[in-house]
Amino acid sequence: MPNRILEKSSIADGVCRFTIEAPKIAKKRKAGNFVVVRANEYAERIPLTIVDSDLERGSITLIVQGVGKSTRLLNSLHAGDELADVIGPLGHPTPIDSFGSVACVGGGVGTAEVLPIARAAKAAGNEVVSIIGARTKSLLILEDEMREASDELFIVTDDGSYERQGLVIDPLGDLIFEGRTFDVIYAIGPMPMMRAVADLTEPYNIKTLVSLNPIMIDGTGMCGGCRVVVGGKTRFACVDGPEFDAHQVDFDTLIRRNRAYAAEEKIALERYESEQVALLEGLV
Repeated sequence: MPNRILEKSSIADGVCRFTIEAPKIAKKRKAGNFVVVRANEYAERIPLTIVDSDLERGSITLIVQGVGKSTRLLNSLHAGDELADVIGPLGHPTPIDSFGSVACVGGGVGTAEVLPIARAAKAAGNEVVSIIGARTKSLLILEDEMREASDELFIVTDDGSYERQGLVIDPLGDLIFEGRTFDVIYAIGPMPMMRAVADLTEPYNIKTLVSLNPIMIDGTGMCGGCRVVVGGKTRFACVDGPEFDAHQVDFDTLIRRNRAYAAEEKIALERYESEQVALLEGLV
C-alpha cells in the first residue's frame, strides 16, 4: 500500500519518528532532500526533511514535532495508516565534499535535519564535529545517532538538565576561539539559532550553510510563501534551497515572514484541540 506508515515511535516529548513506505523516494534521496506530505486529503501540505532511507525495505524516515494543527494531526496517525501524499525527493541536496573539517550544528528538531548531513560528510572523509541542543533533556533527540556519525559530539540544554547548560553557539564559539578550524559549518534549527551561528562565524569568514525549510509551505515554488532574500536577491527556499549561505541571508525579513501567519496558526490549533476534546468526550 503506497505511503503506508510502517512504524511509528515517540522519541521525545511531542516528537515522533515515522518509517514510511516510499521505495522510489528511498532510491533517489540524498542528504538535504525533503518530501511534502499530507496526513489526509483535507490536510495542509507539510515539508519534512528525509532523515534516513532503507533501500531494501523501500522506506524513508521522517521526524515530526507536533507544534501546530497539521503536525499534531500527523503525529496522531499510527502504523498501518496511509498518508494522502508523500511527494519527493524535493530541494537541492546538501553540498557535500571532502572539505576536511566540518561542524554540524542542530538545534531542537533541527538535529533530525542535520543528522543525514553529518552522515554524508563523514562518508565523504571529513572530520565531523557535531553540536546538538534542546530546551530541556526531554526534547533532546538522536543523541546516539549523532554520536555515531561524528568524531566529536557536544550536547547542550537551555536549562542545564542534561550535559552543558547553554546554547549551541557556546561550544561552537569555544572551539573557534581555541583555534579550531572548520572548512564548512552546517547549522539547522530555529531561526534565531541559525542567525546566531551566522553572526558568530561571519567575522572569521567560515563558510556557513543554513537550512530555511521552516519557511516552506507547498514545496514547489508556486505559492510564493517561502520567498527569502539572499545576497540582496529574491530566492525561494523550496526550489532554490533549502540551504543557503548564512552570511547572505536577510534574517530580519525571513523572521518576519515566518511569523506572518502566527495568528491564523493559533486559531487553527485551538480549533483542532477543541475538536479532539469533543471527540474524546463523545467516546466516554
